[in-house]
Amino acid sequence: MTEGPEGKRESSLLQQVEGTEKLFLSGRRNRAADLESAVRFFLEFLHGFESFEFDRPCVTVFGSARFAEGHRYYHLAREIGHGLASAGFAVMTGGGPGIMEAANRGAREAGGMSLGCNIRLPREQKPNAYLDRFIPFEHFFVRKVMLVKYSCAFVVMPGGFGTLDEAFELATLVQNGKIERFPLIAVGRDFWGAMARFLDRTLVSEGTITREELGLLRLADTAEEVVRIAREAPGT
Repeated sequence: MTEGPEGKRESSLLQQVEGTEKLFLSGRRNRAADLESAVRFFLEFLHGFESFEFDRPCVTVFGSARFAEGHRYYHLAREIGHGLASAGFAVMTGGGPGIMEAANRGAREAGGMSLGCNIRLPREQKPNAYLDRFIPFEHFFVRKVMLVKYSCAFVVMPGGFGTLDEAFELATLVQNGKIERFPLIAVGRDFWGAMARFLDRTLVSEGTITREELGLLRLADTAEEVVRIAREAPGT
């Protein structure tokens, strides 16, 4: 995040929205309070739209904040970030540690553009050191929109509840035609294989999704596979 007057403006804006998501979701409130929340949503969206402008296709990388530098998934995310940047993609992440740091780091090392959409959390909230530009967010749903809006492919590394949330929301958006049929790449067959089998044996067999819809999730194991699939995205 930049310093000087712009940096001060960003800090001031974040202070205006800090803590408001929990307040908004605390239960029924009066109409005036909800309208005030809506204004704060708009301010945060506006800040994001004003802050991100770049001249190349972008890939968003999702994954756990809890993998340390020595972990094999950290190394793989770093290779993926490097490979994507070398192929001409900007790399966007949630801006935090773990997988996010690794992907941003790889992009930076390749001389590419490294972006982050950070969020304030009780833990794992500090922006990593490999970001050319990052925006701090208060509202999860605003941050998720920004992570999706600018990208033409999505990489889902191993992760927890947050990563699953992001992966299934993306699949739902593509399934229902709310975004183009952009590649959704699940990296790590050993990690995601059991989930893919569950989706096949339970959701497909019960008819809650089709086999074609299950195919929205593309499995990969290497940075080379990820880059190849990302290049299939419309407009790249």
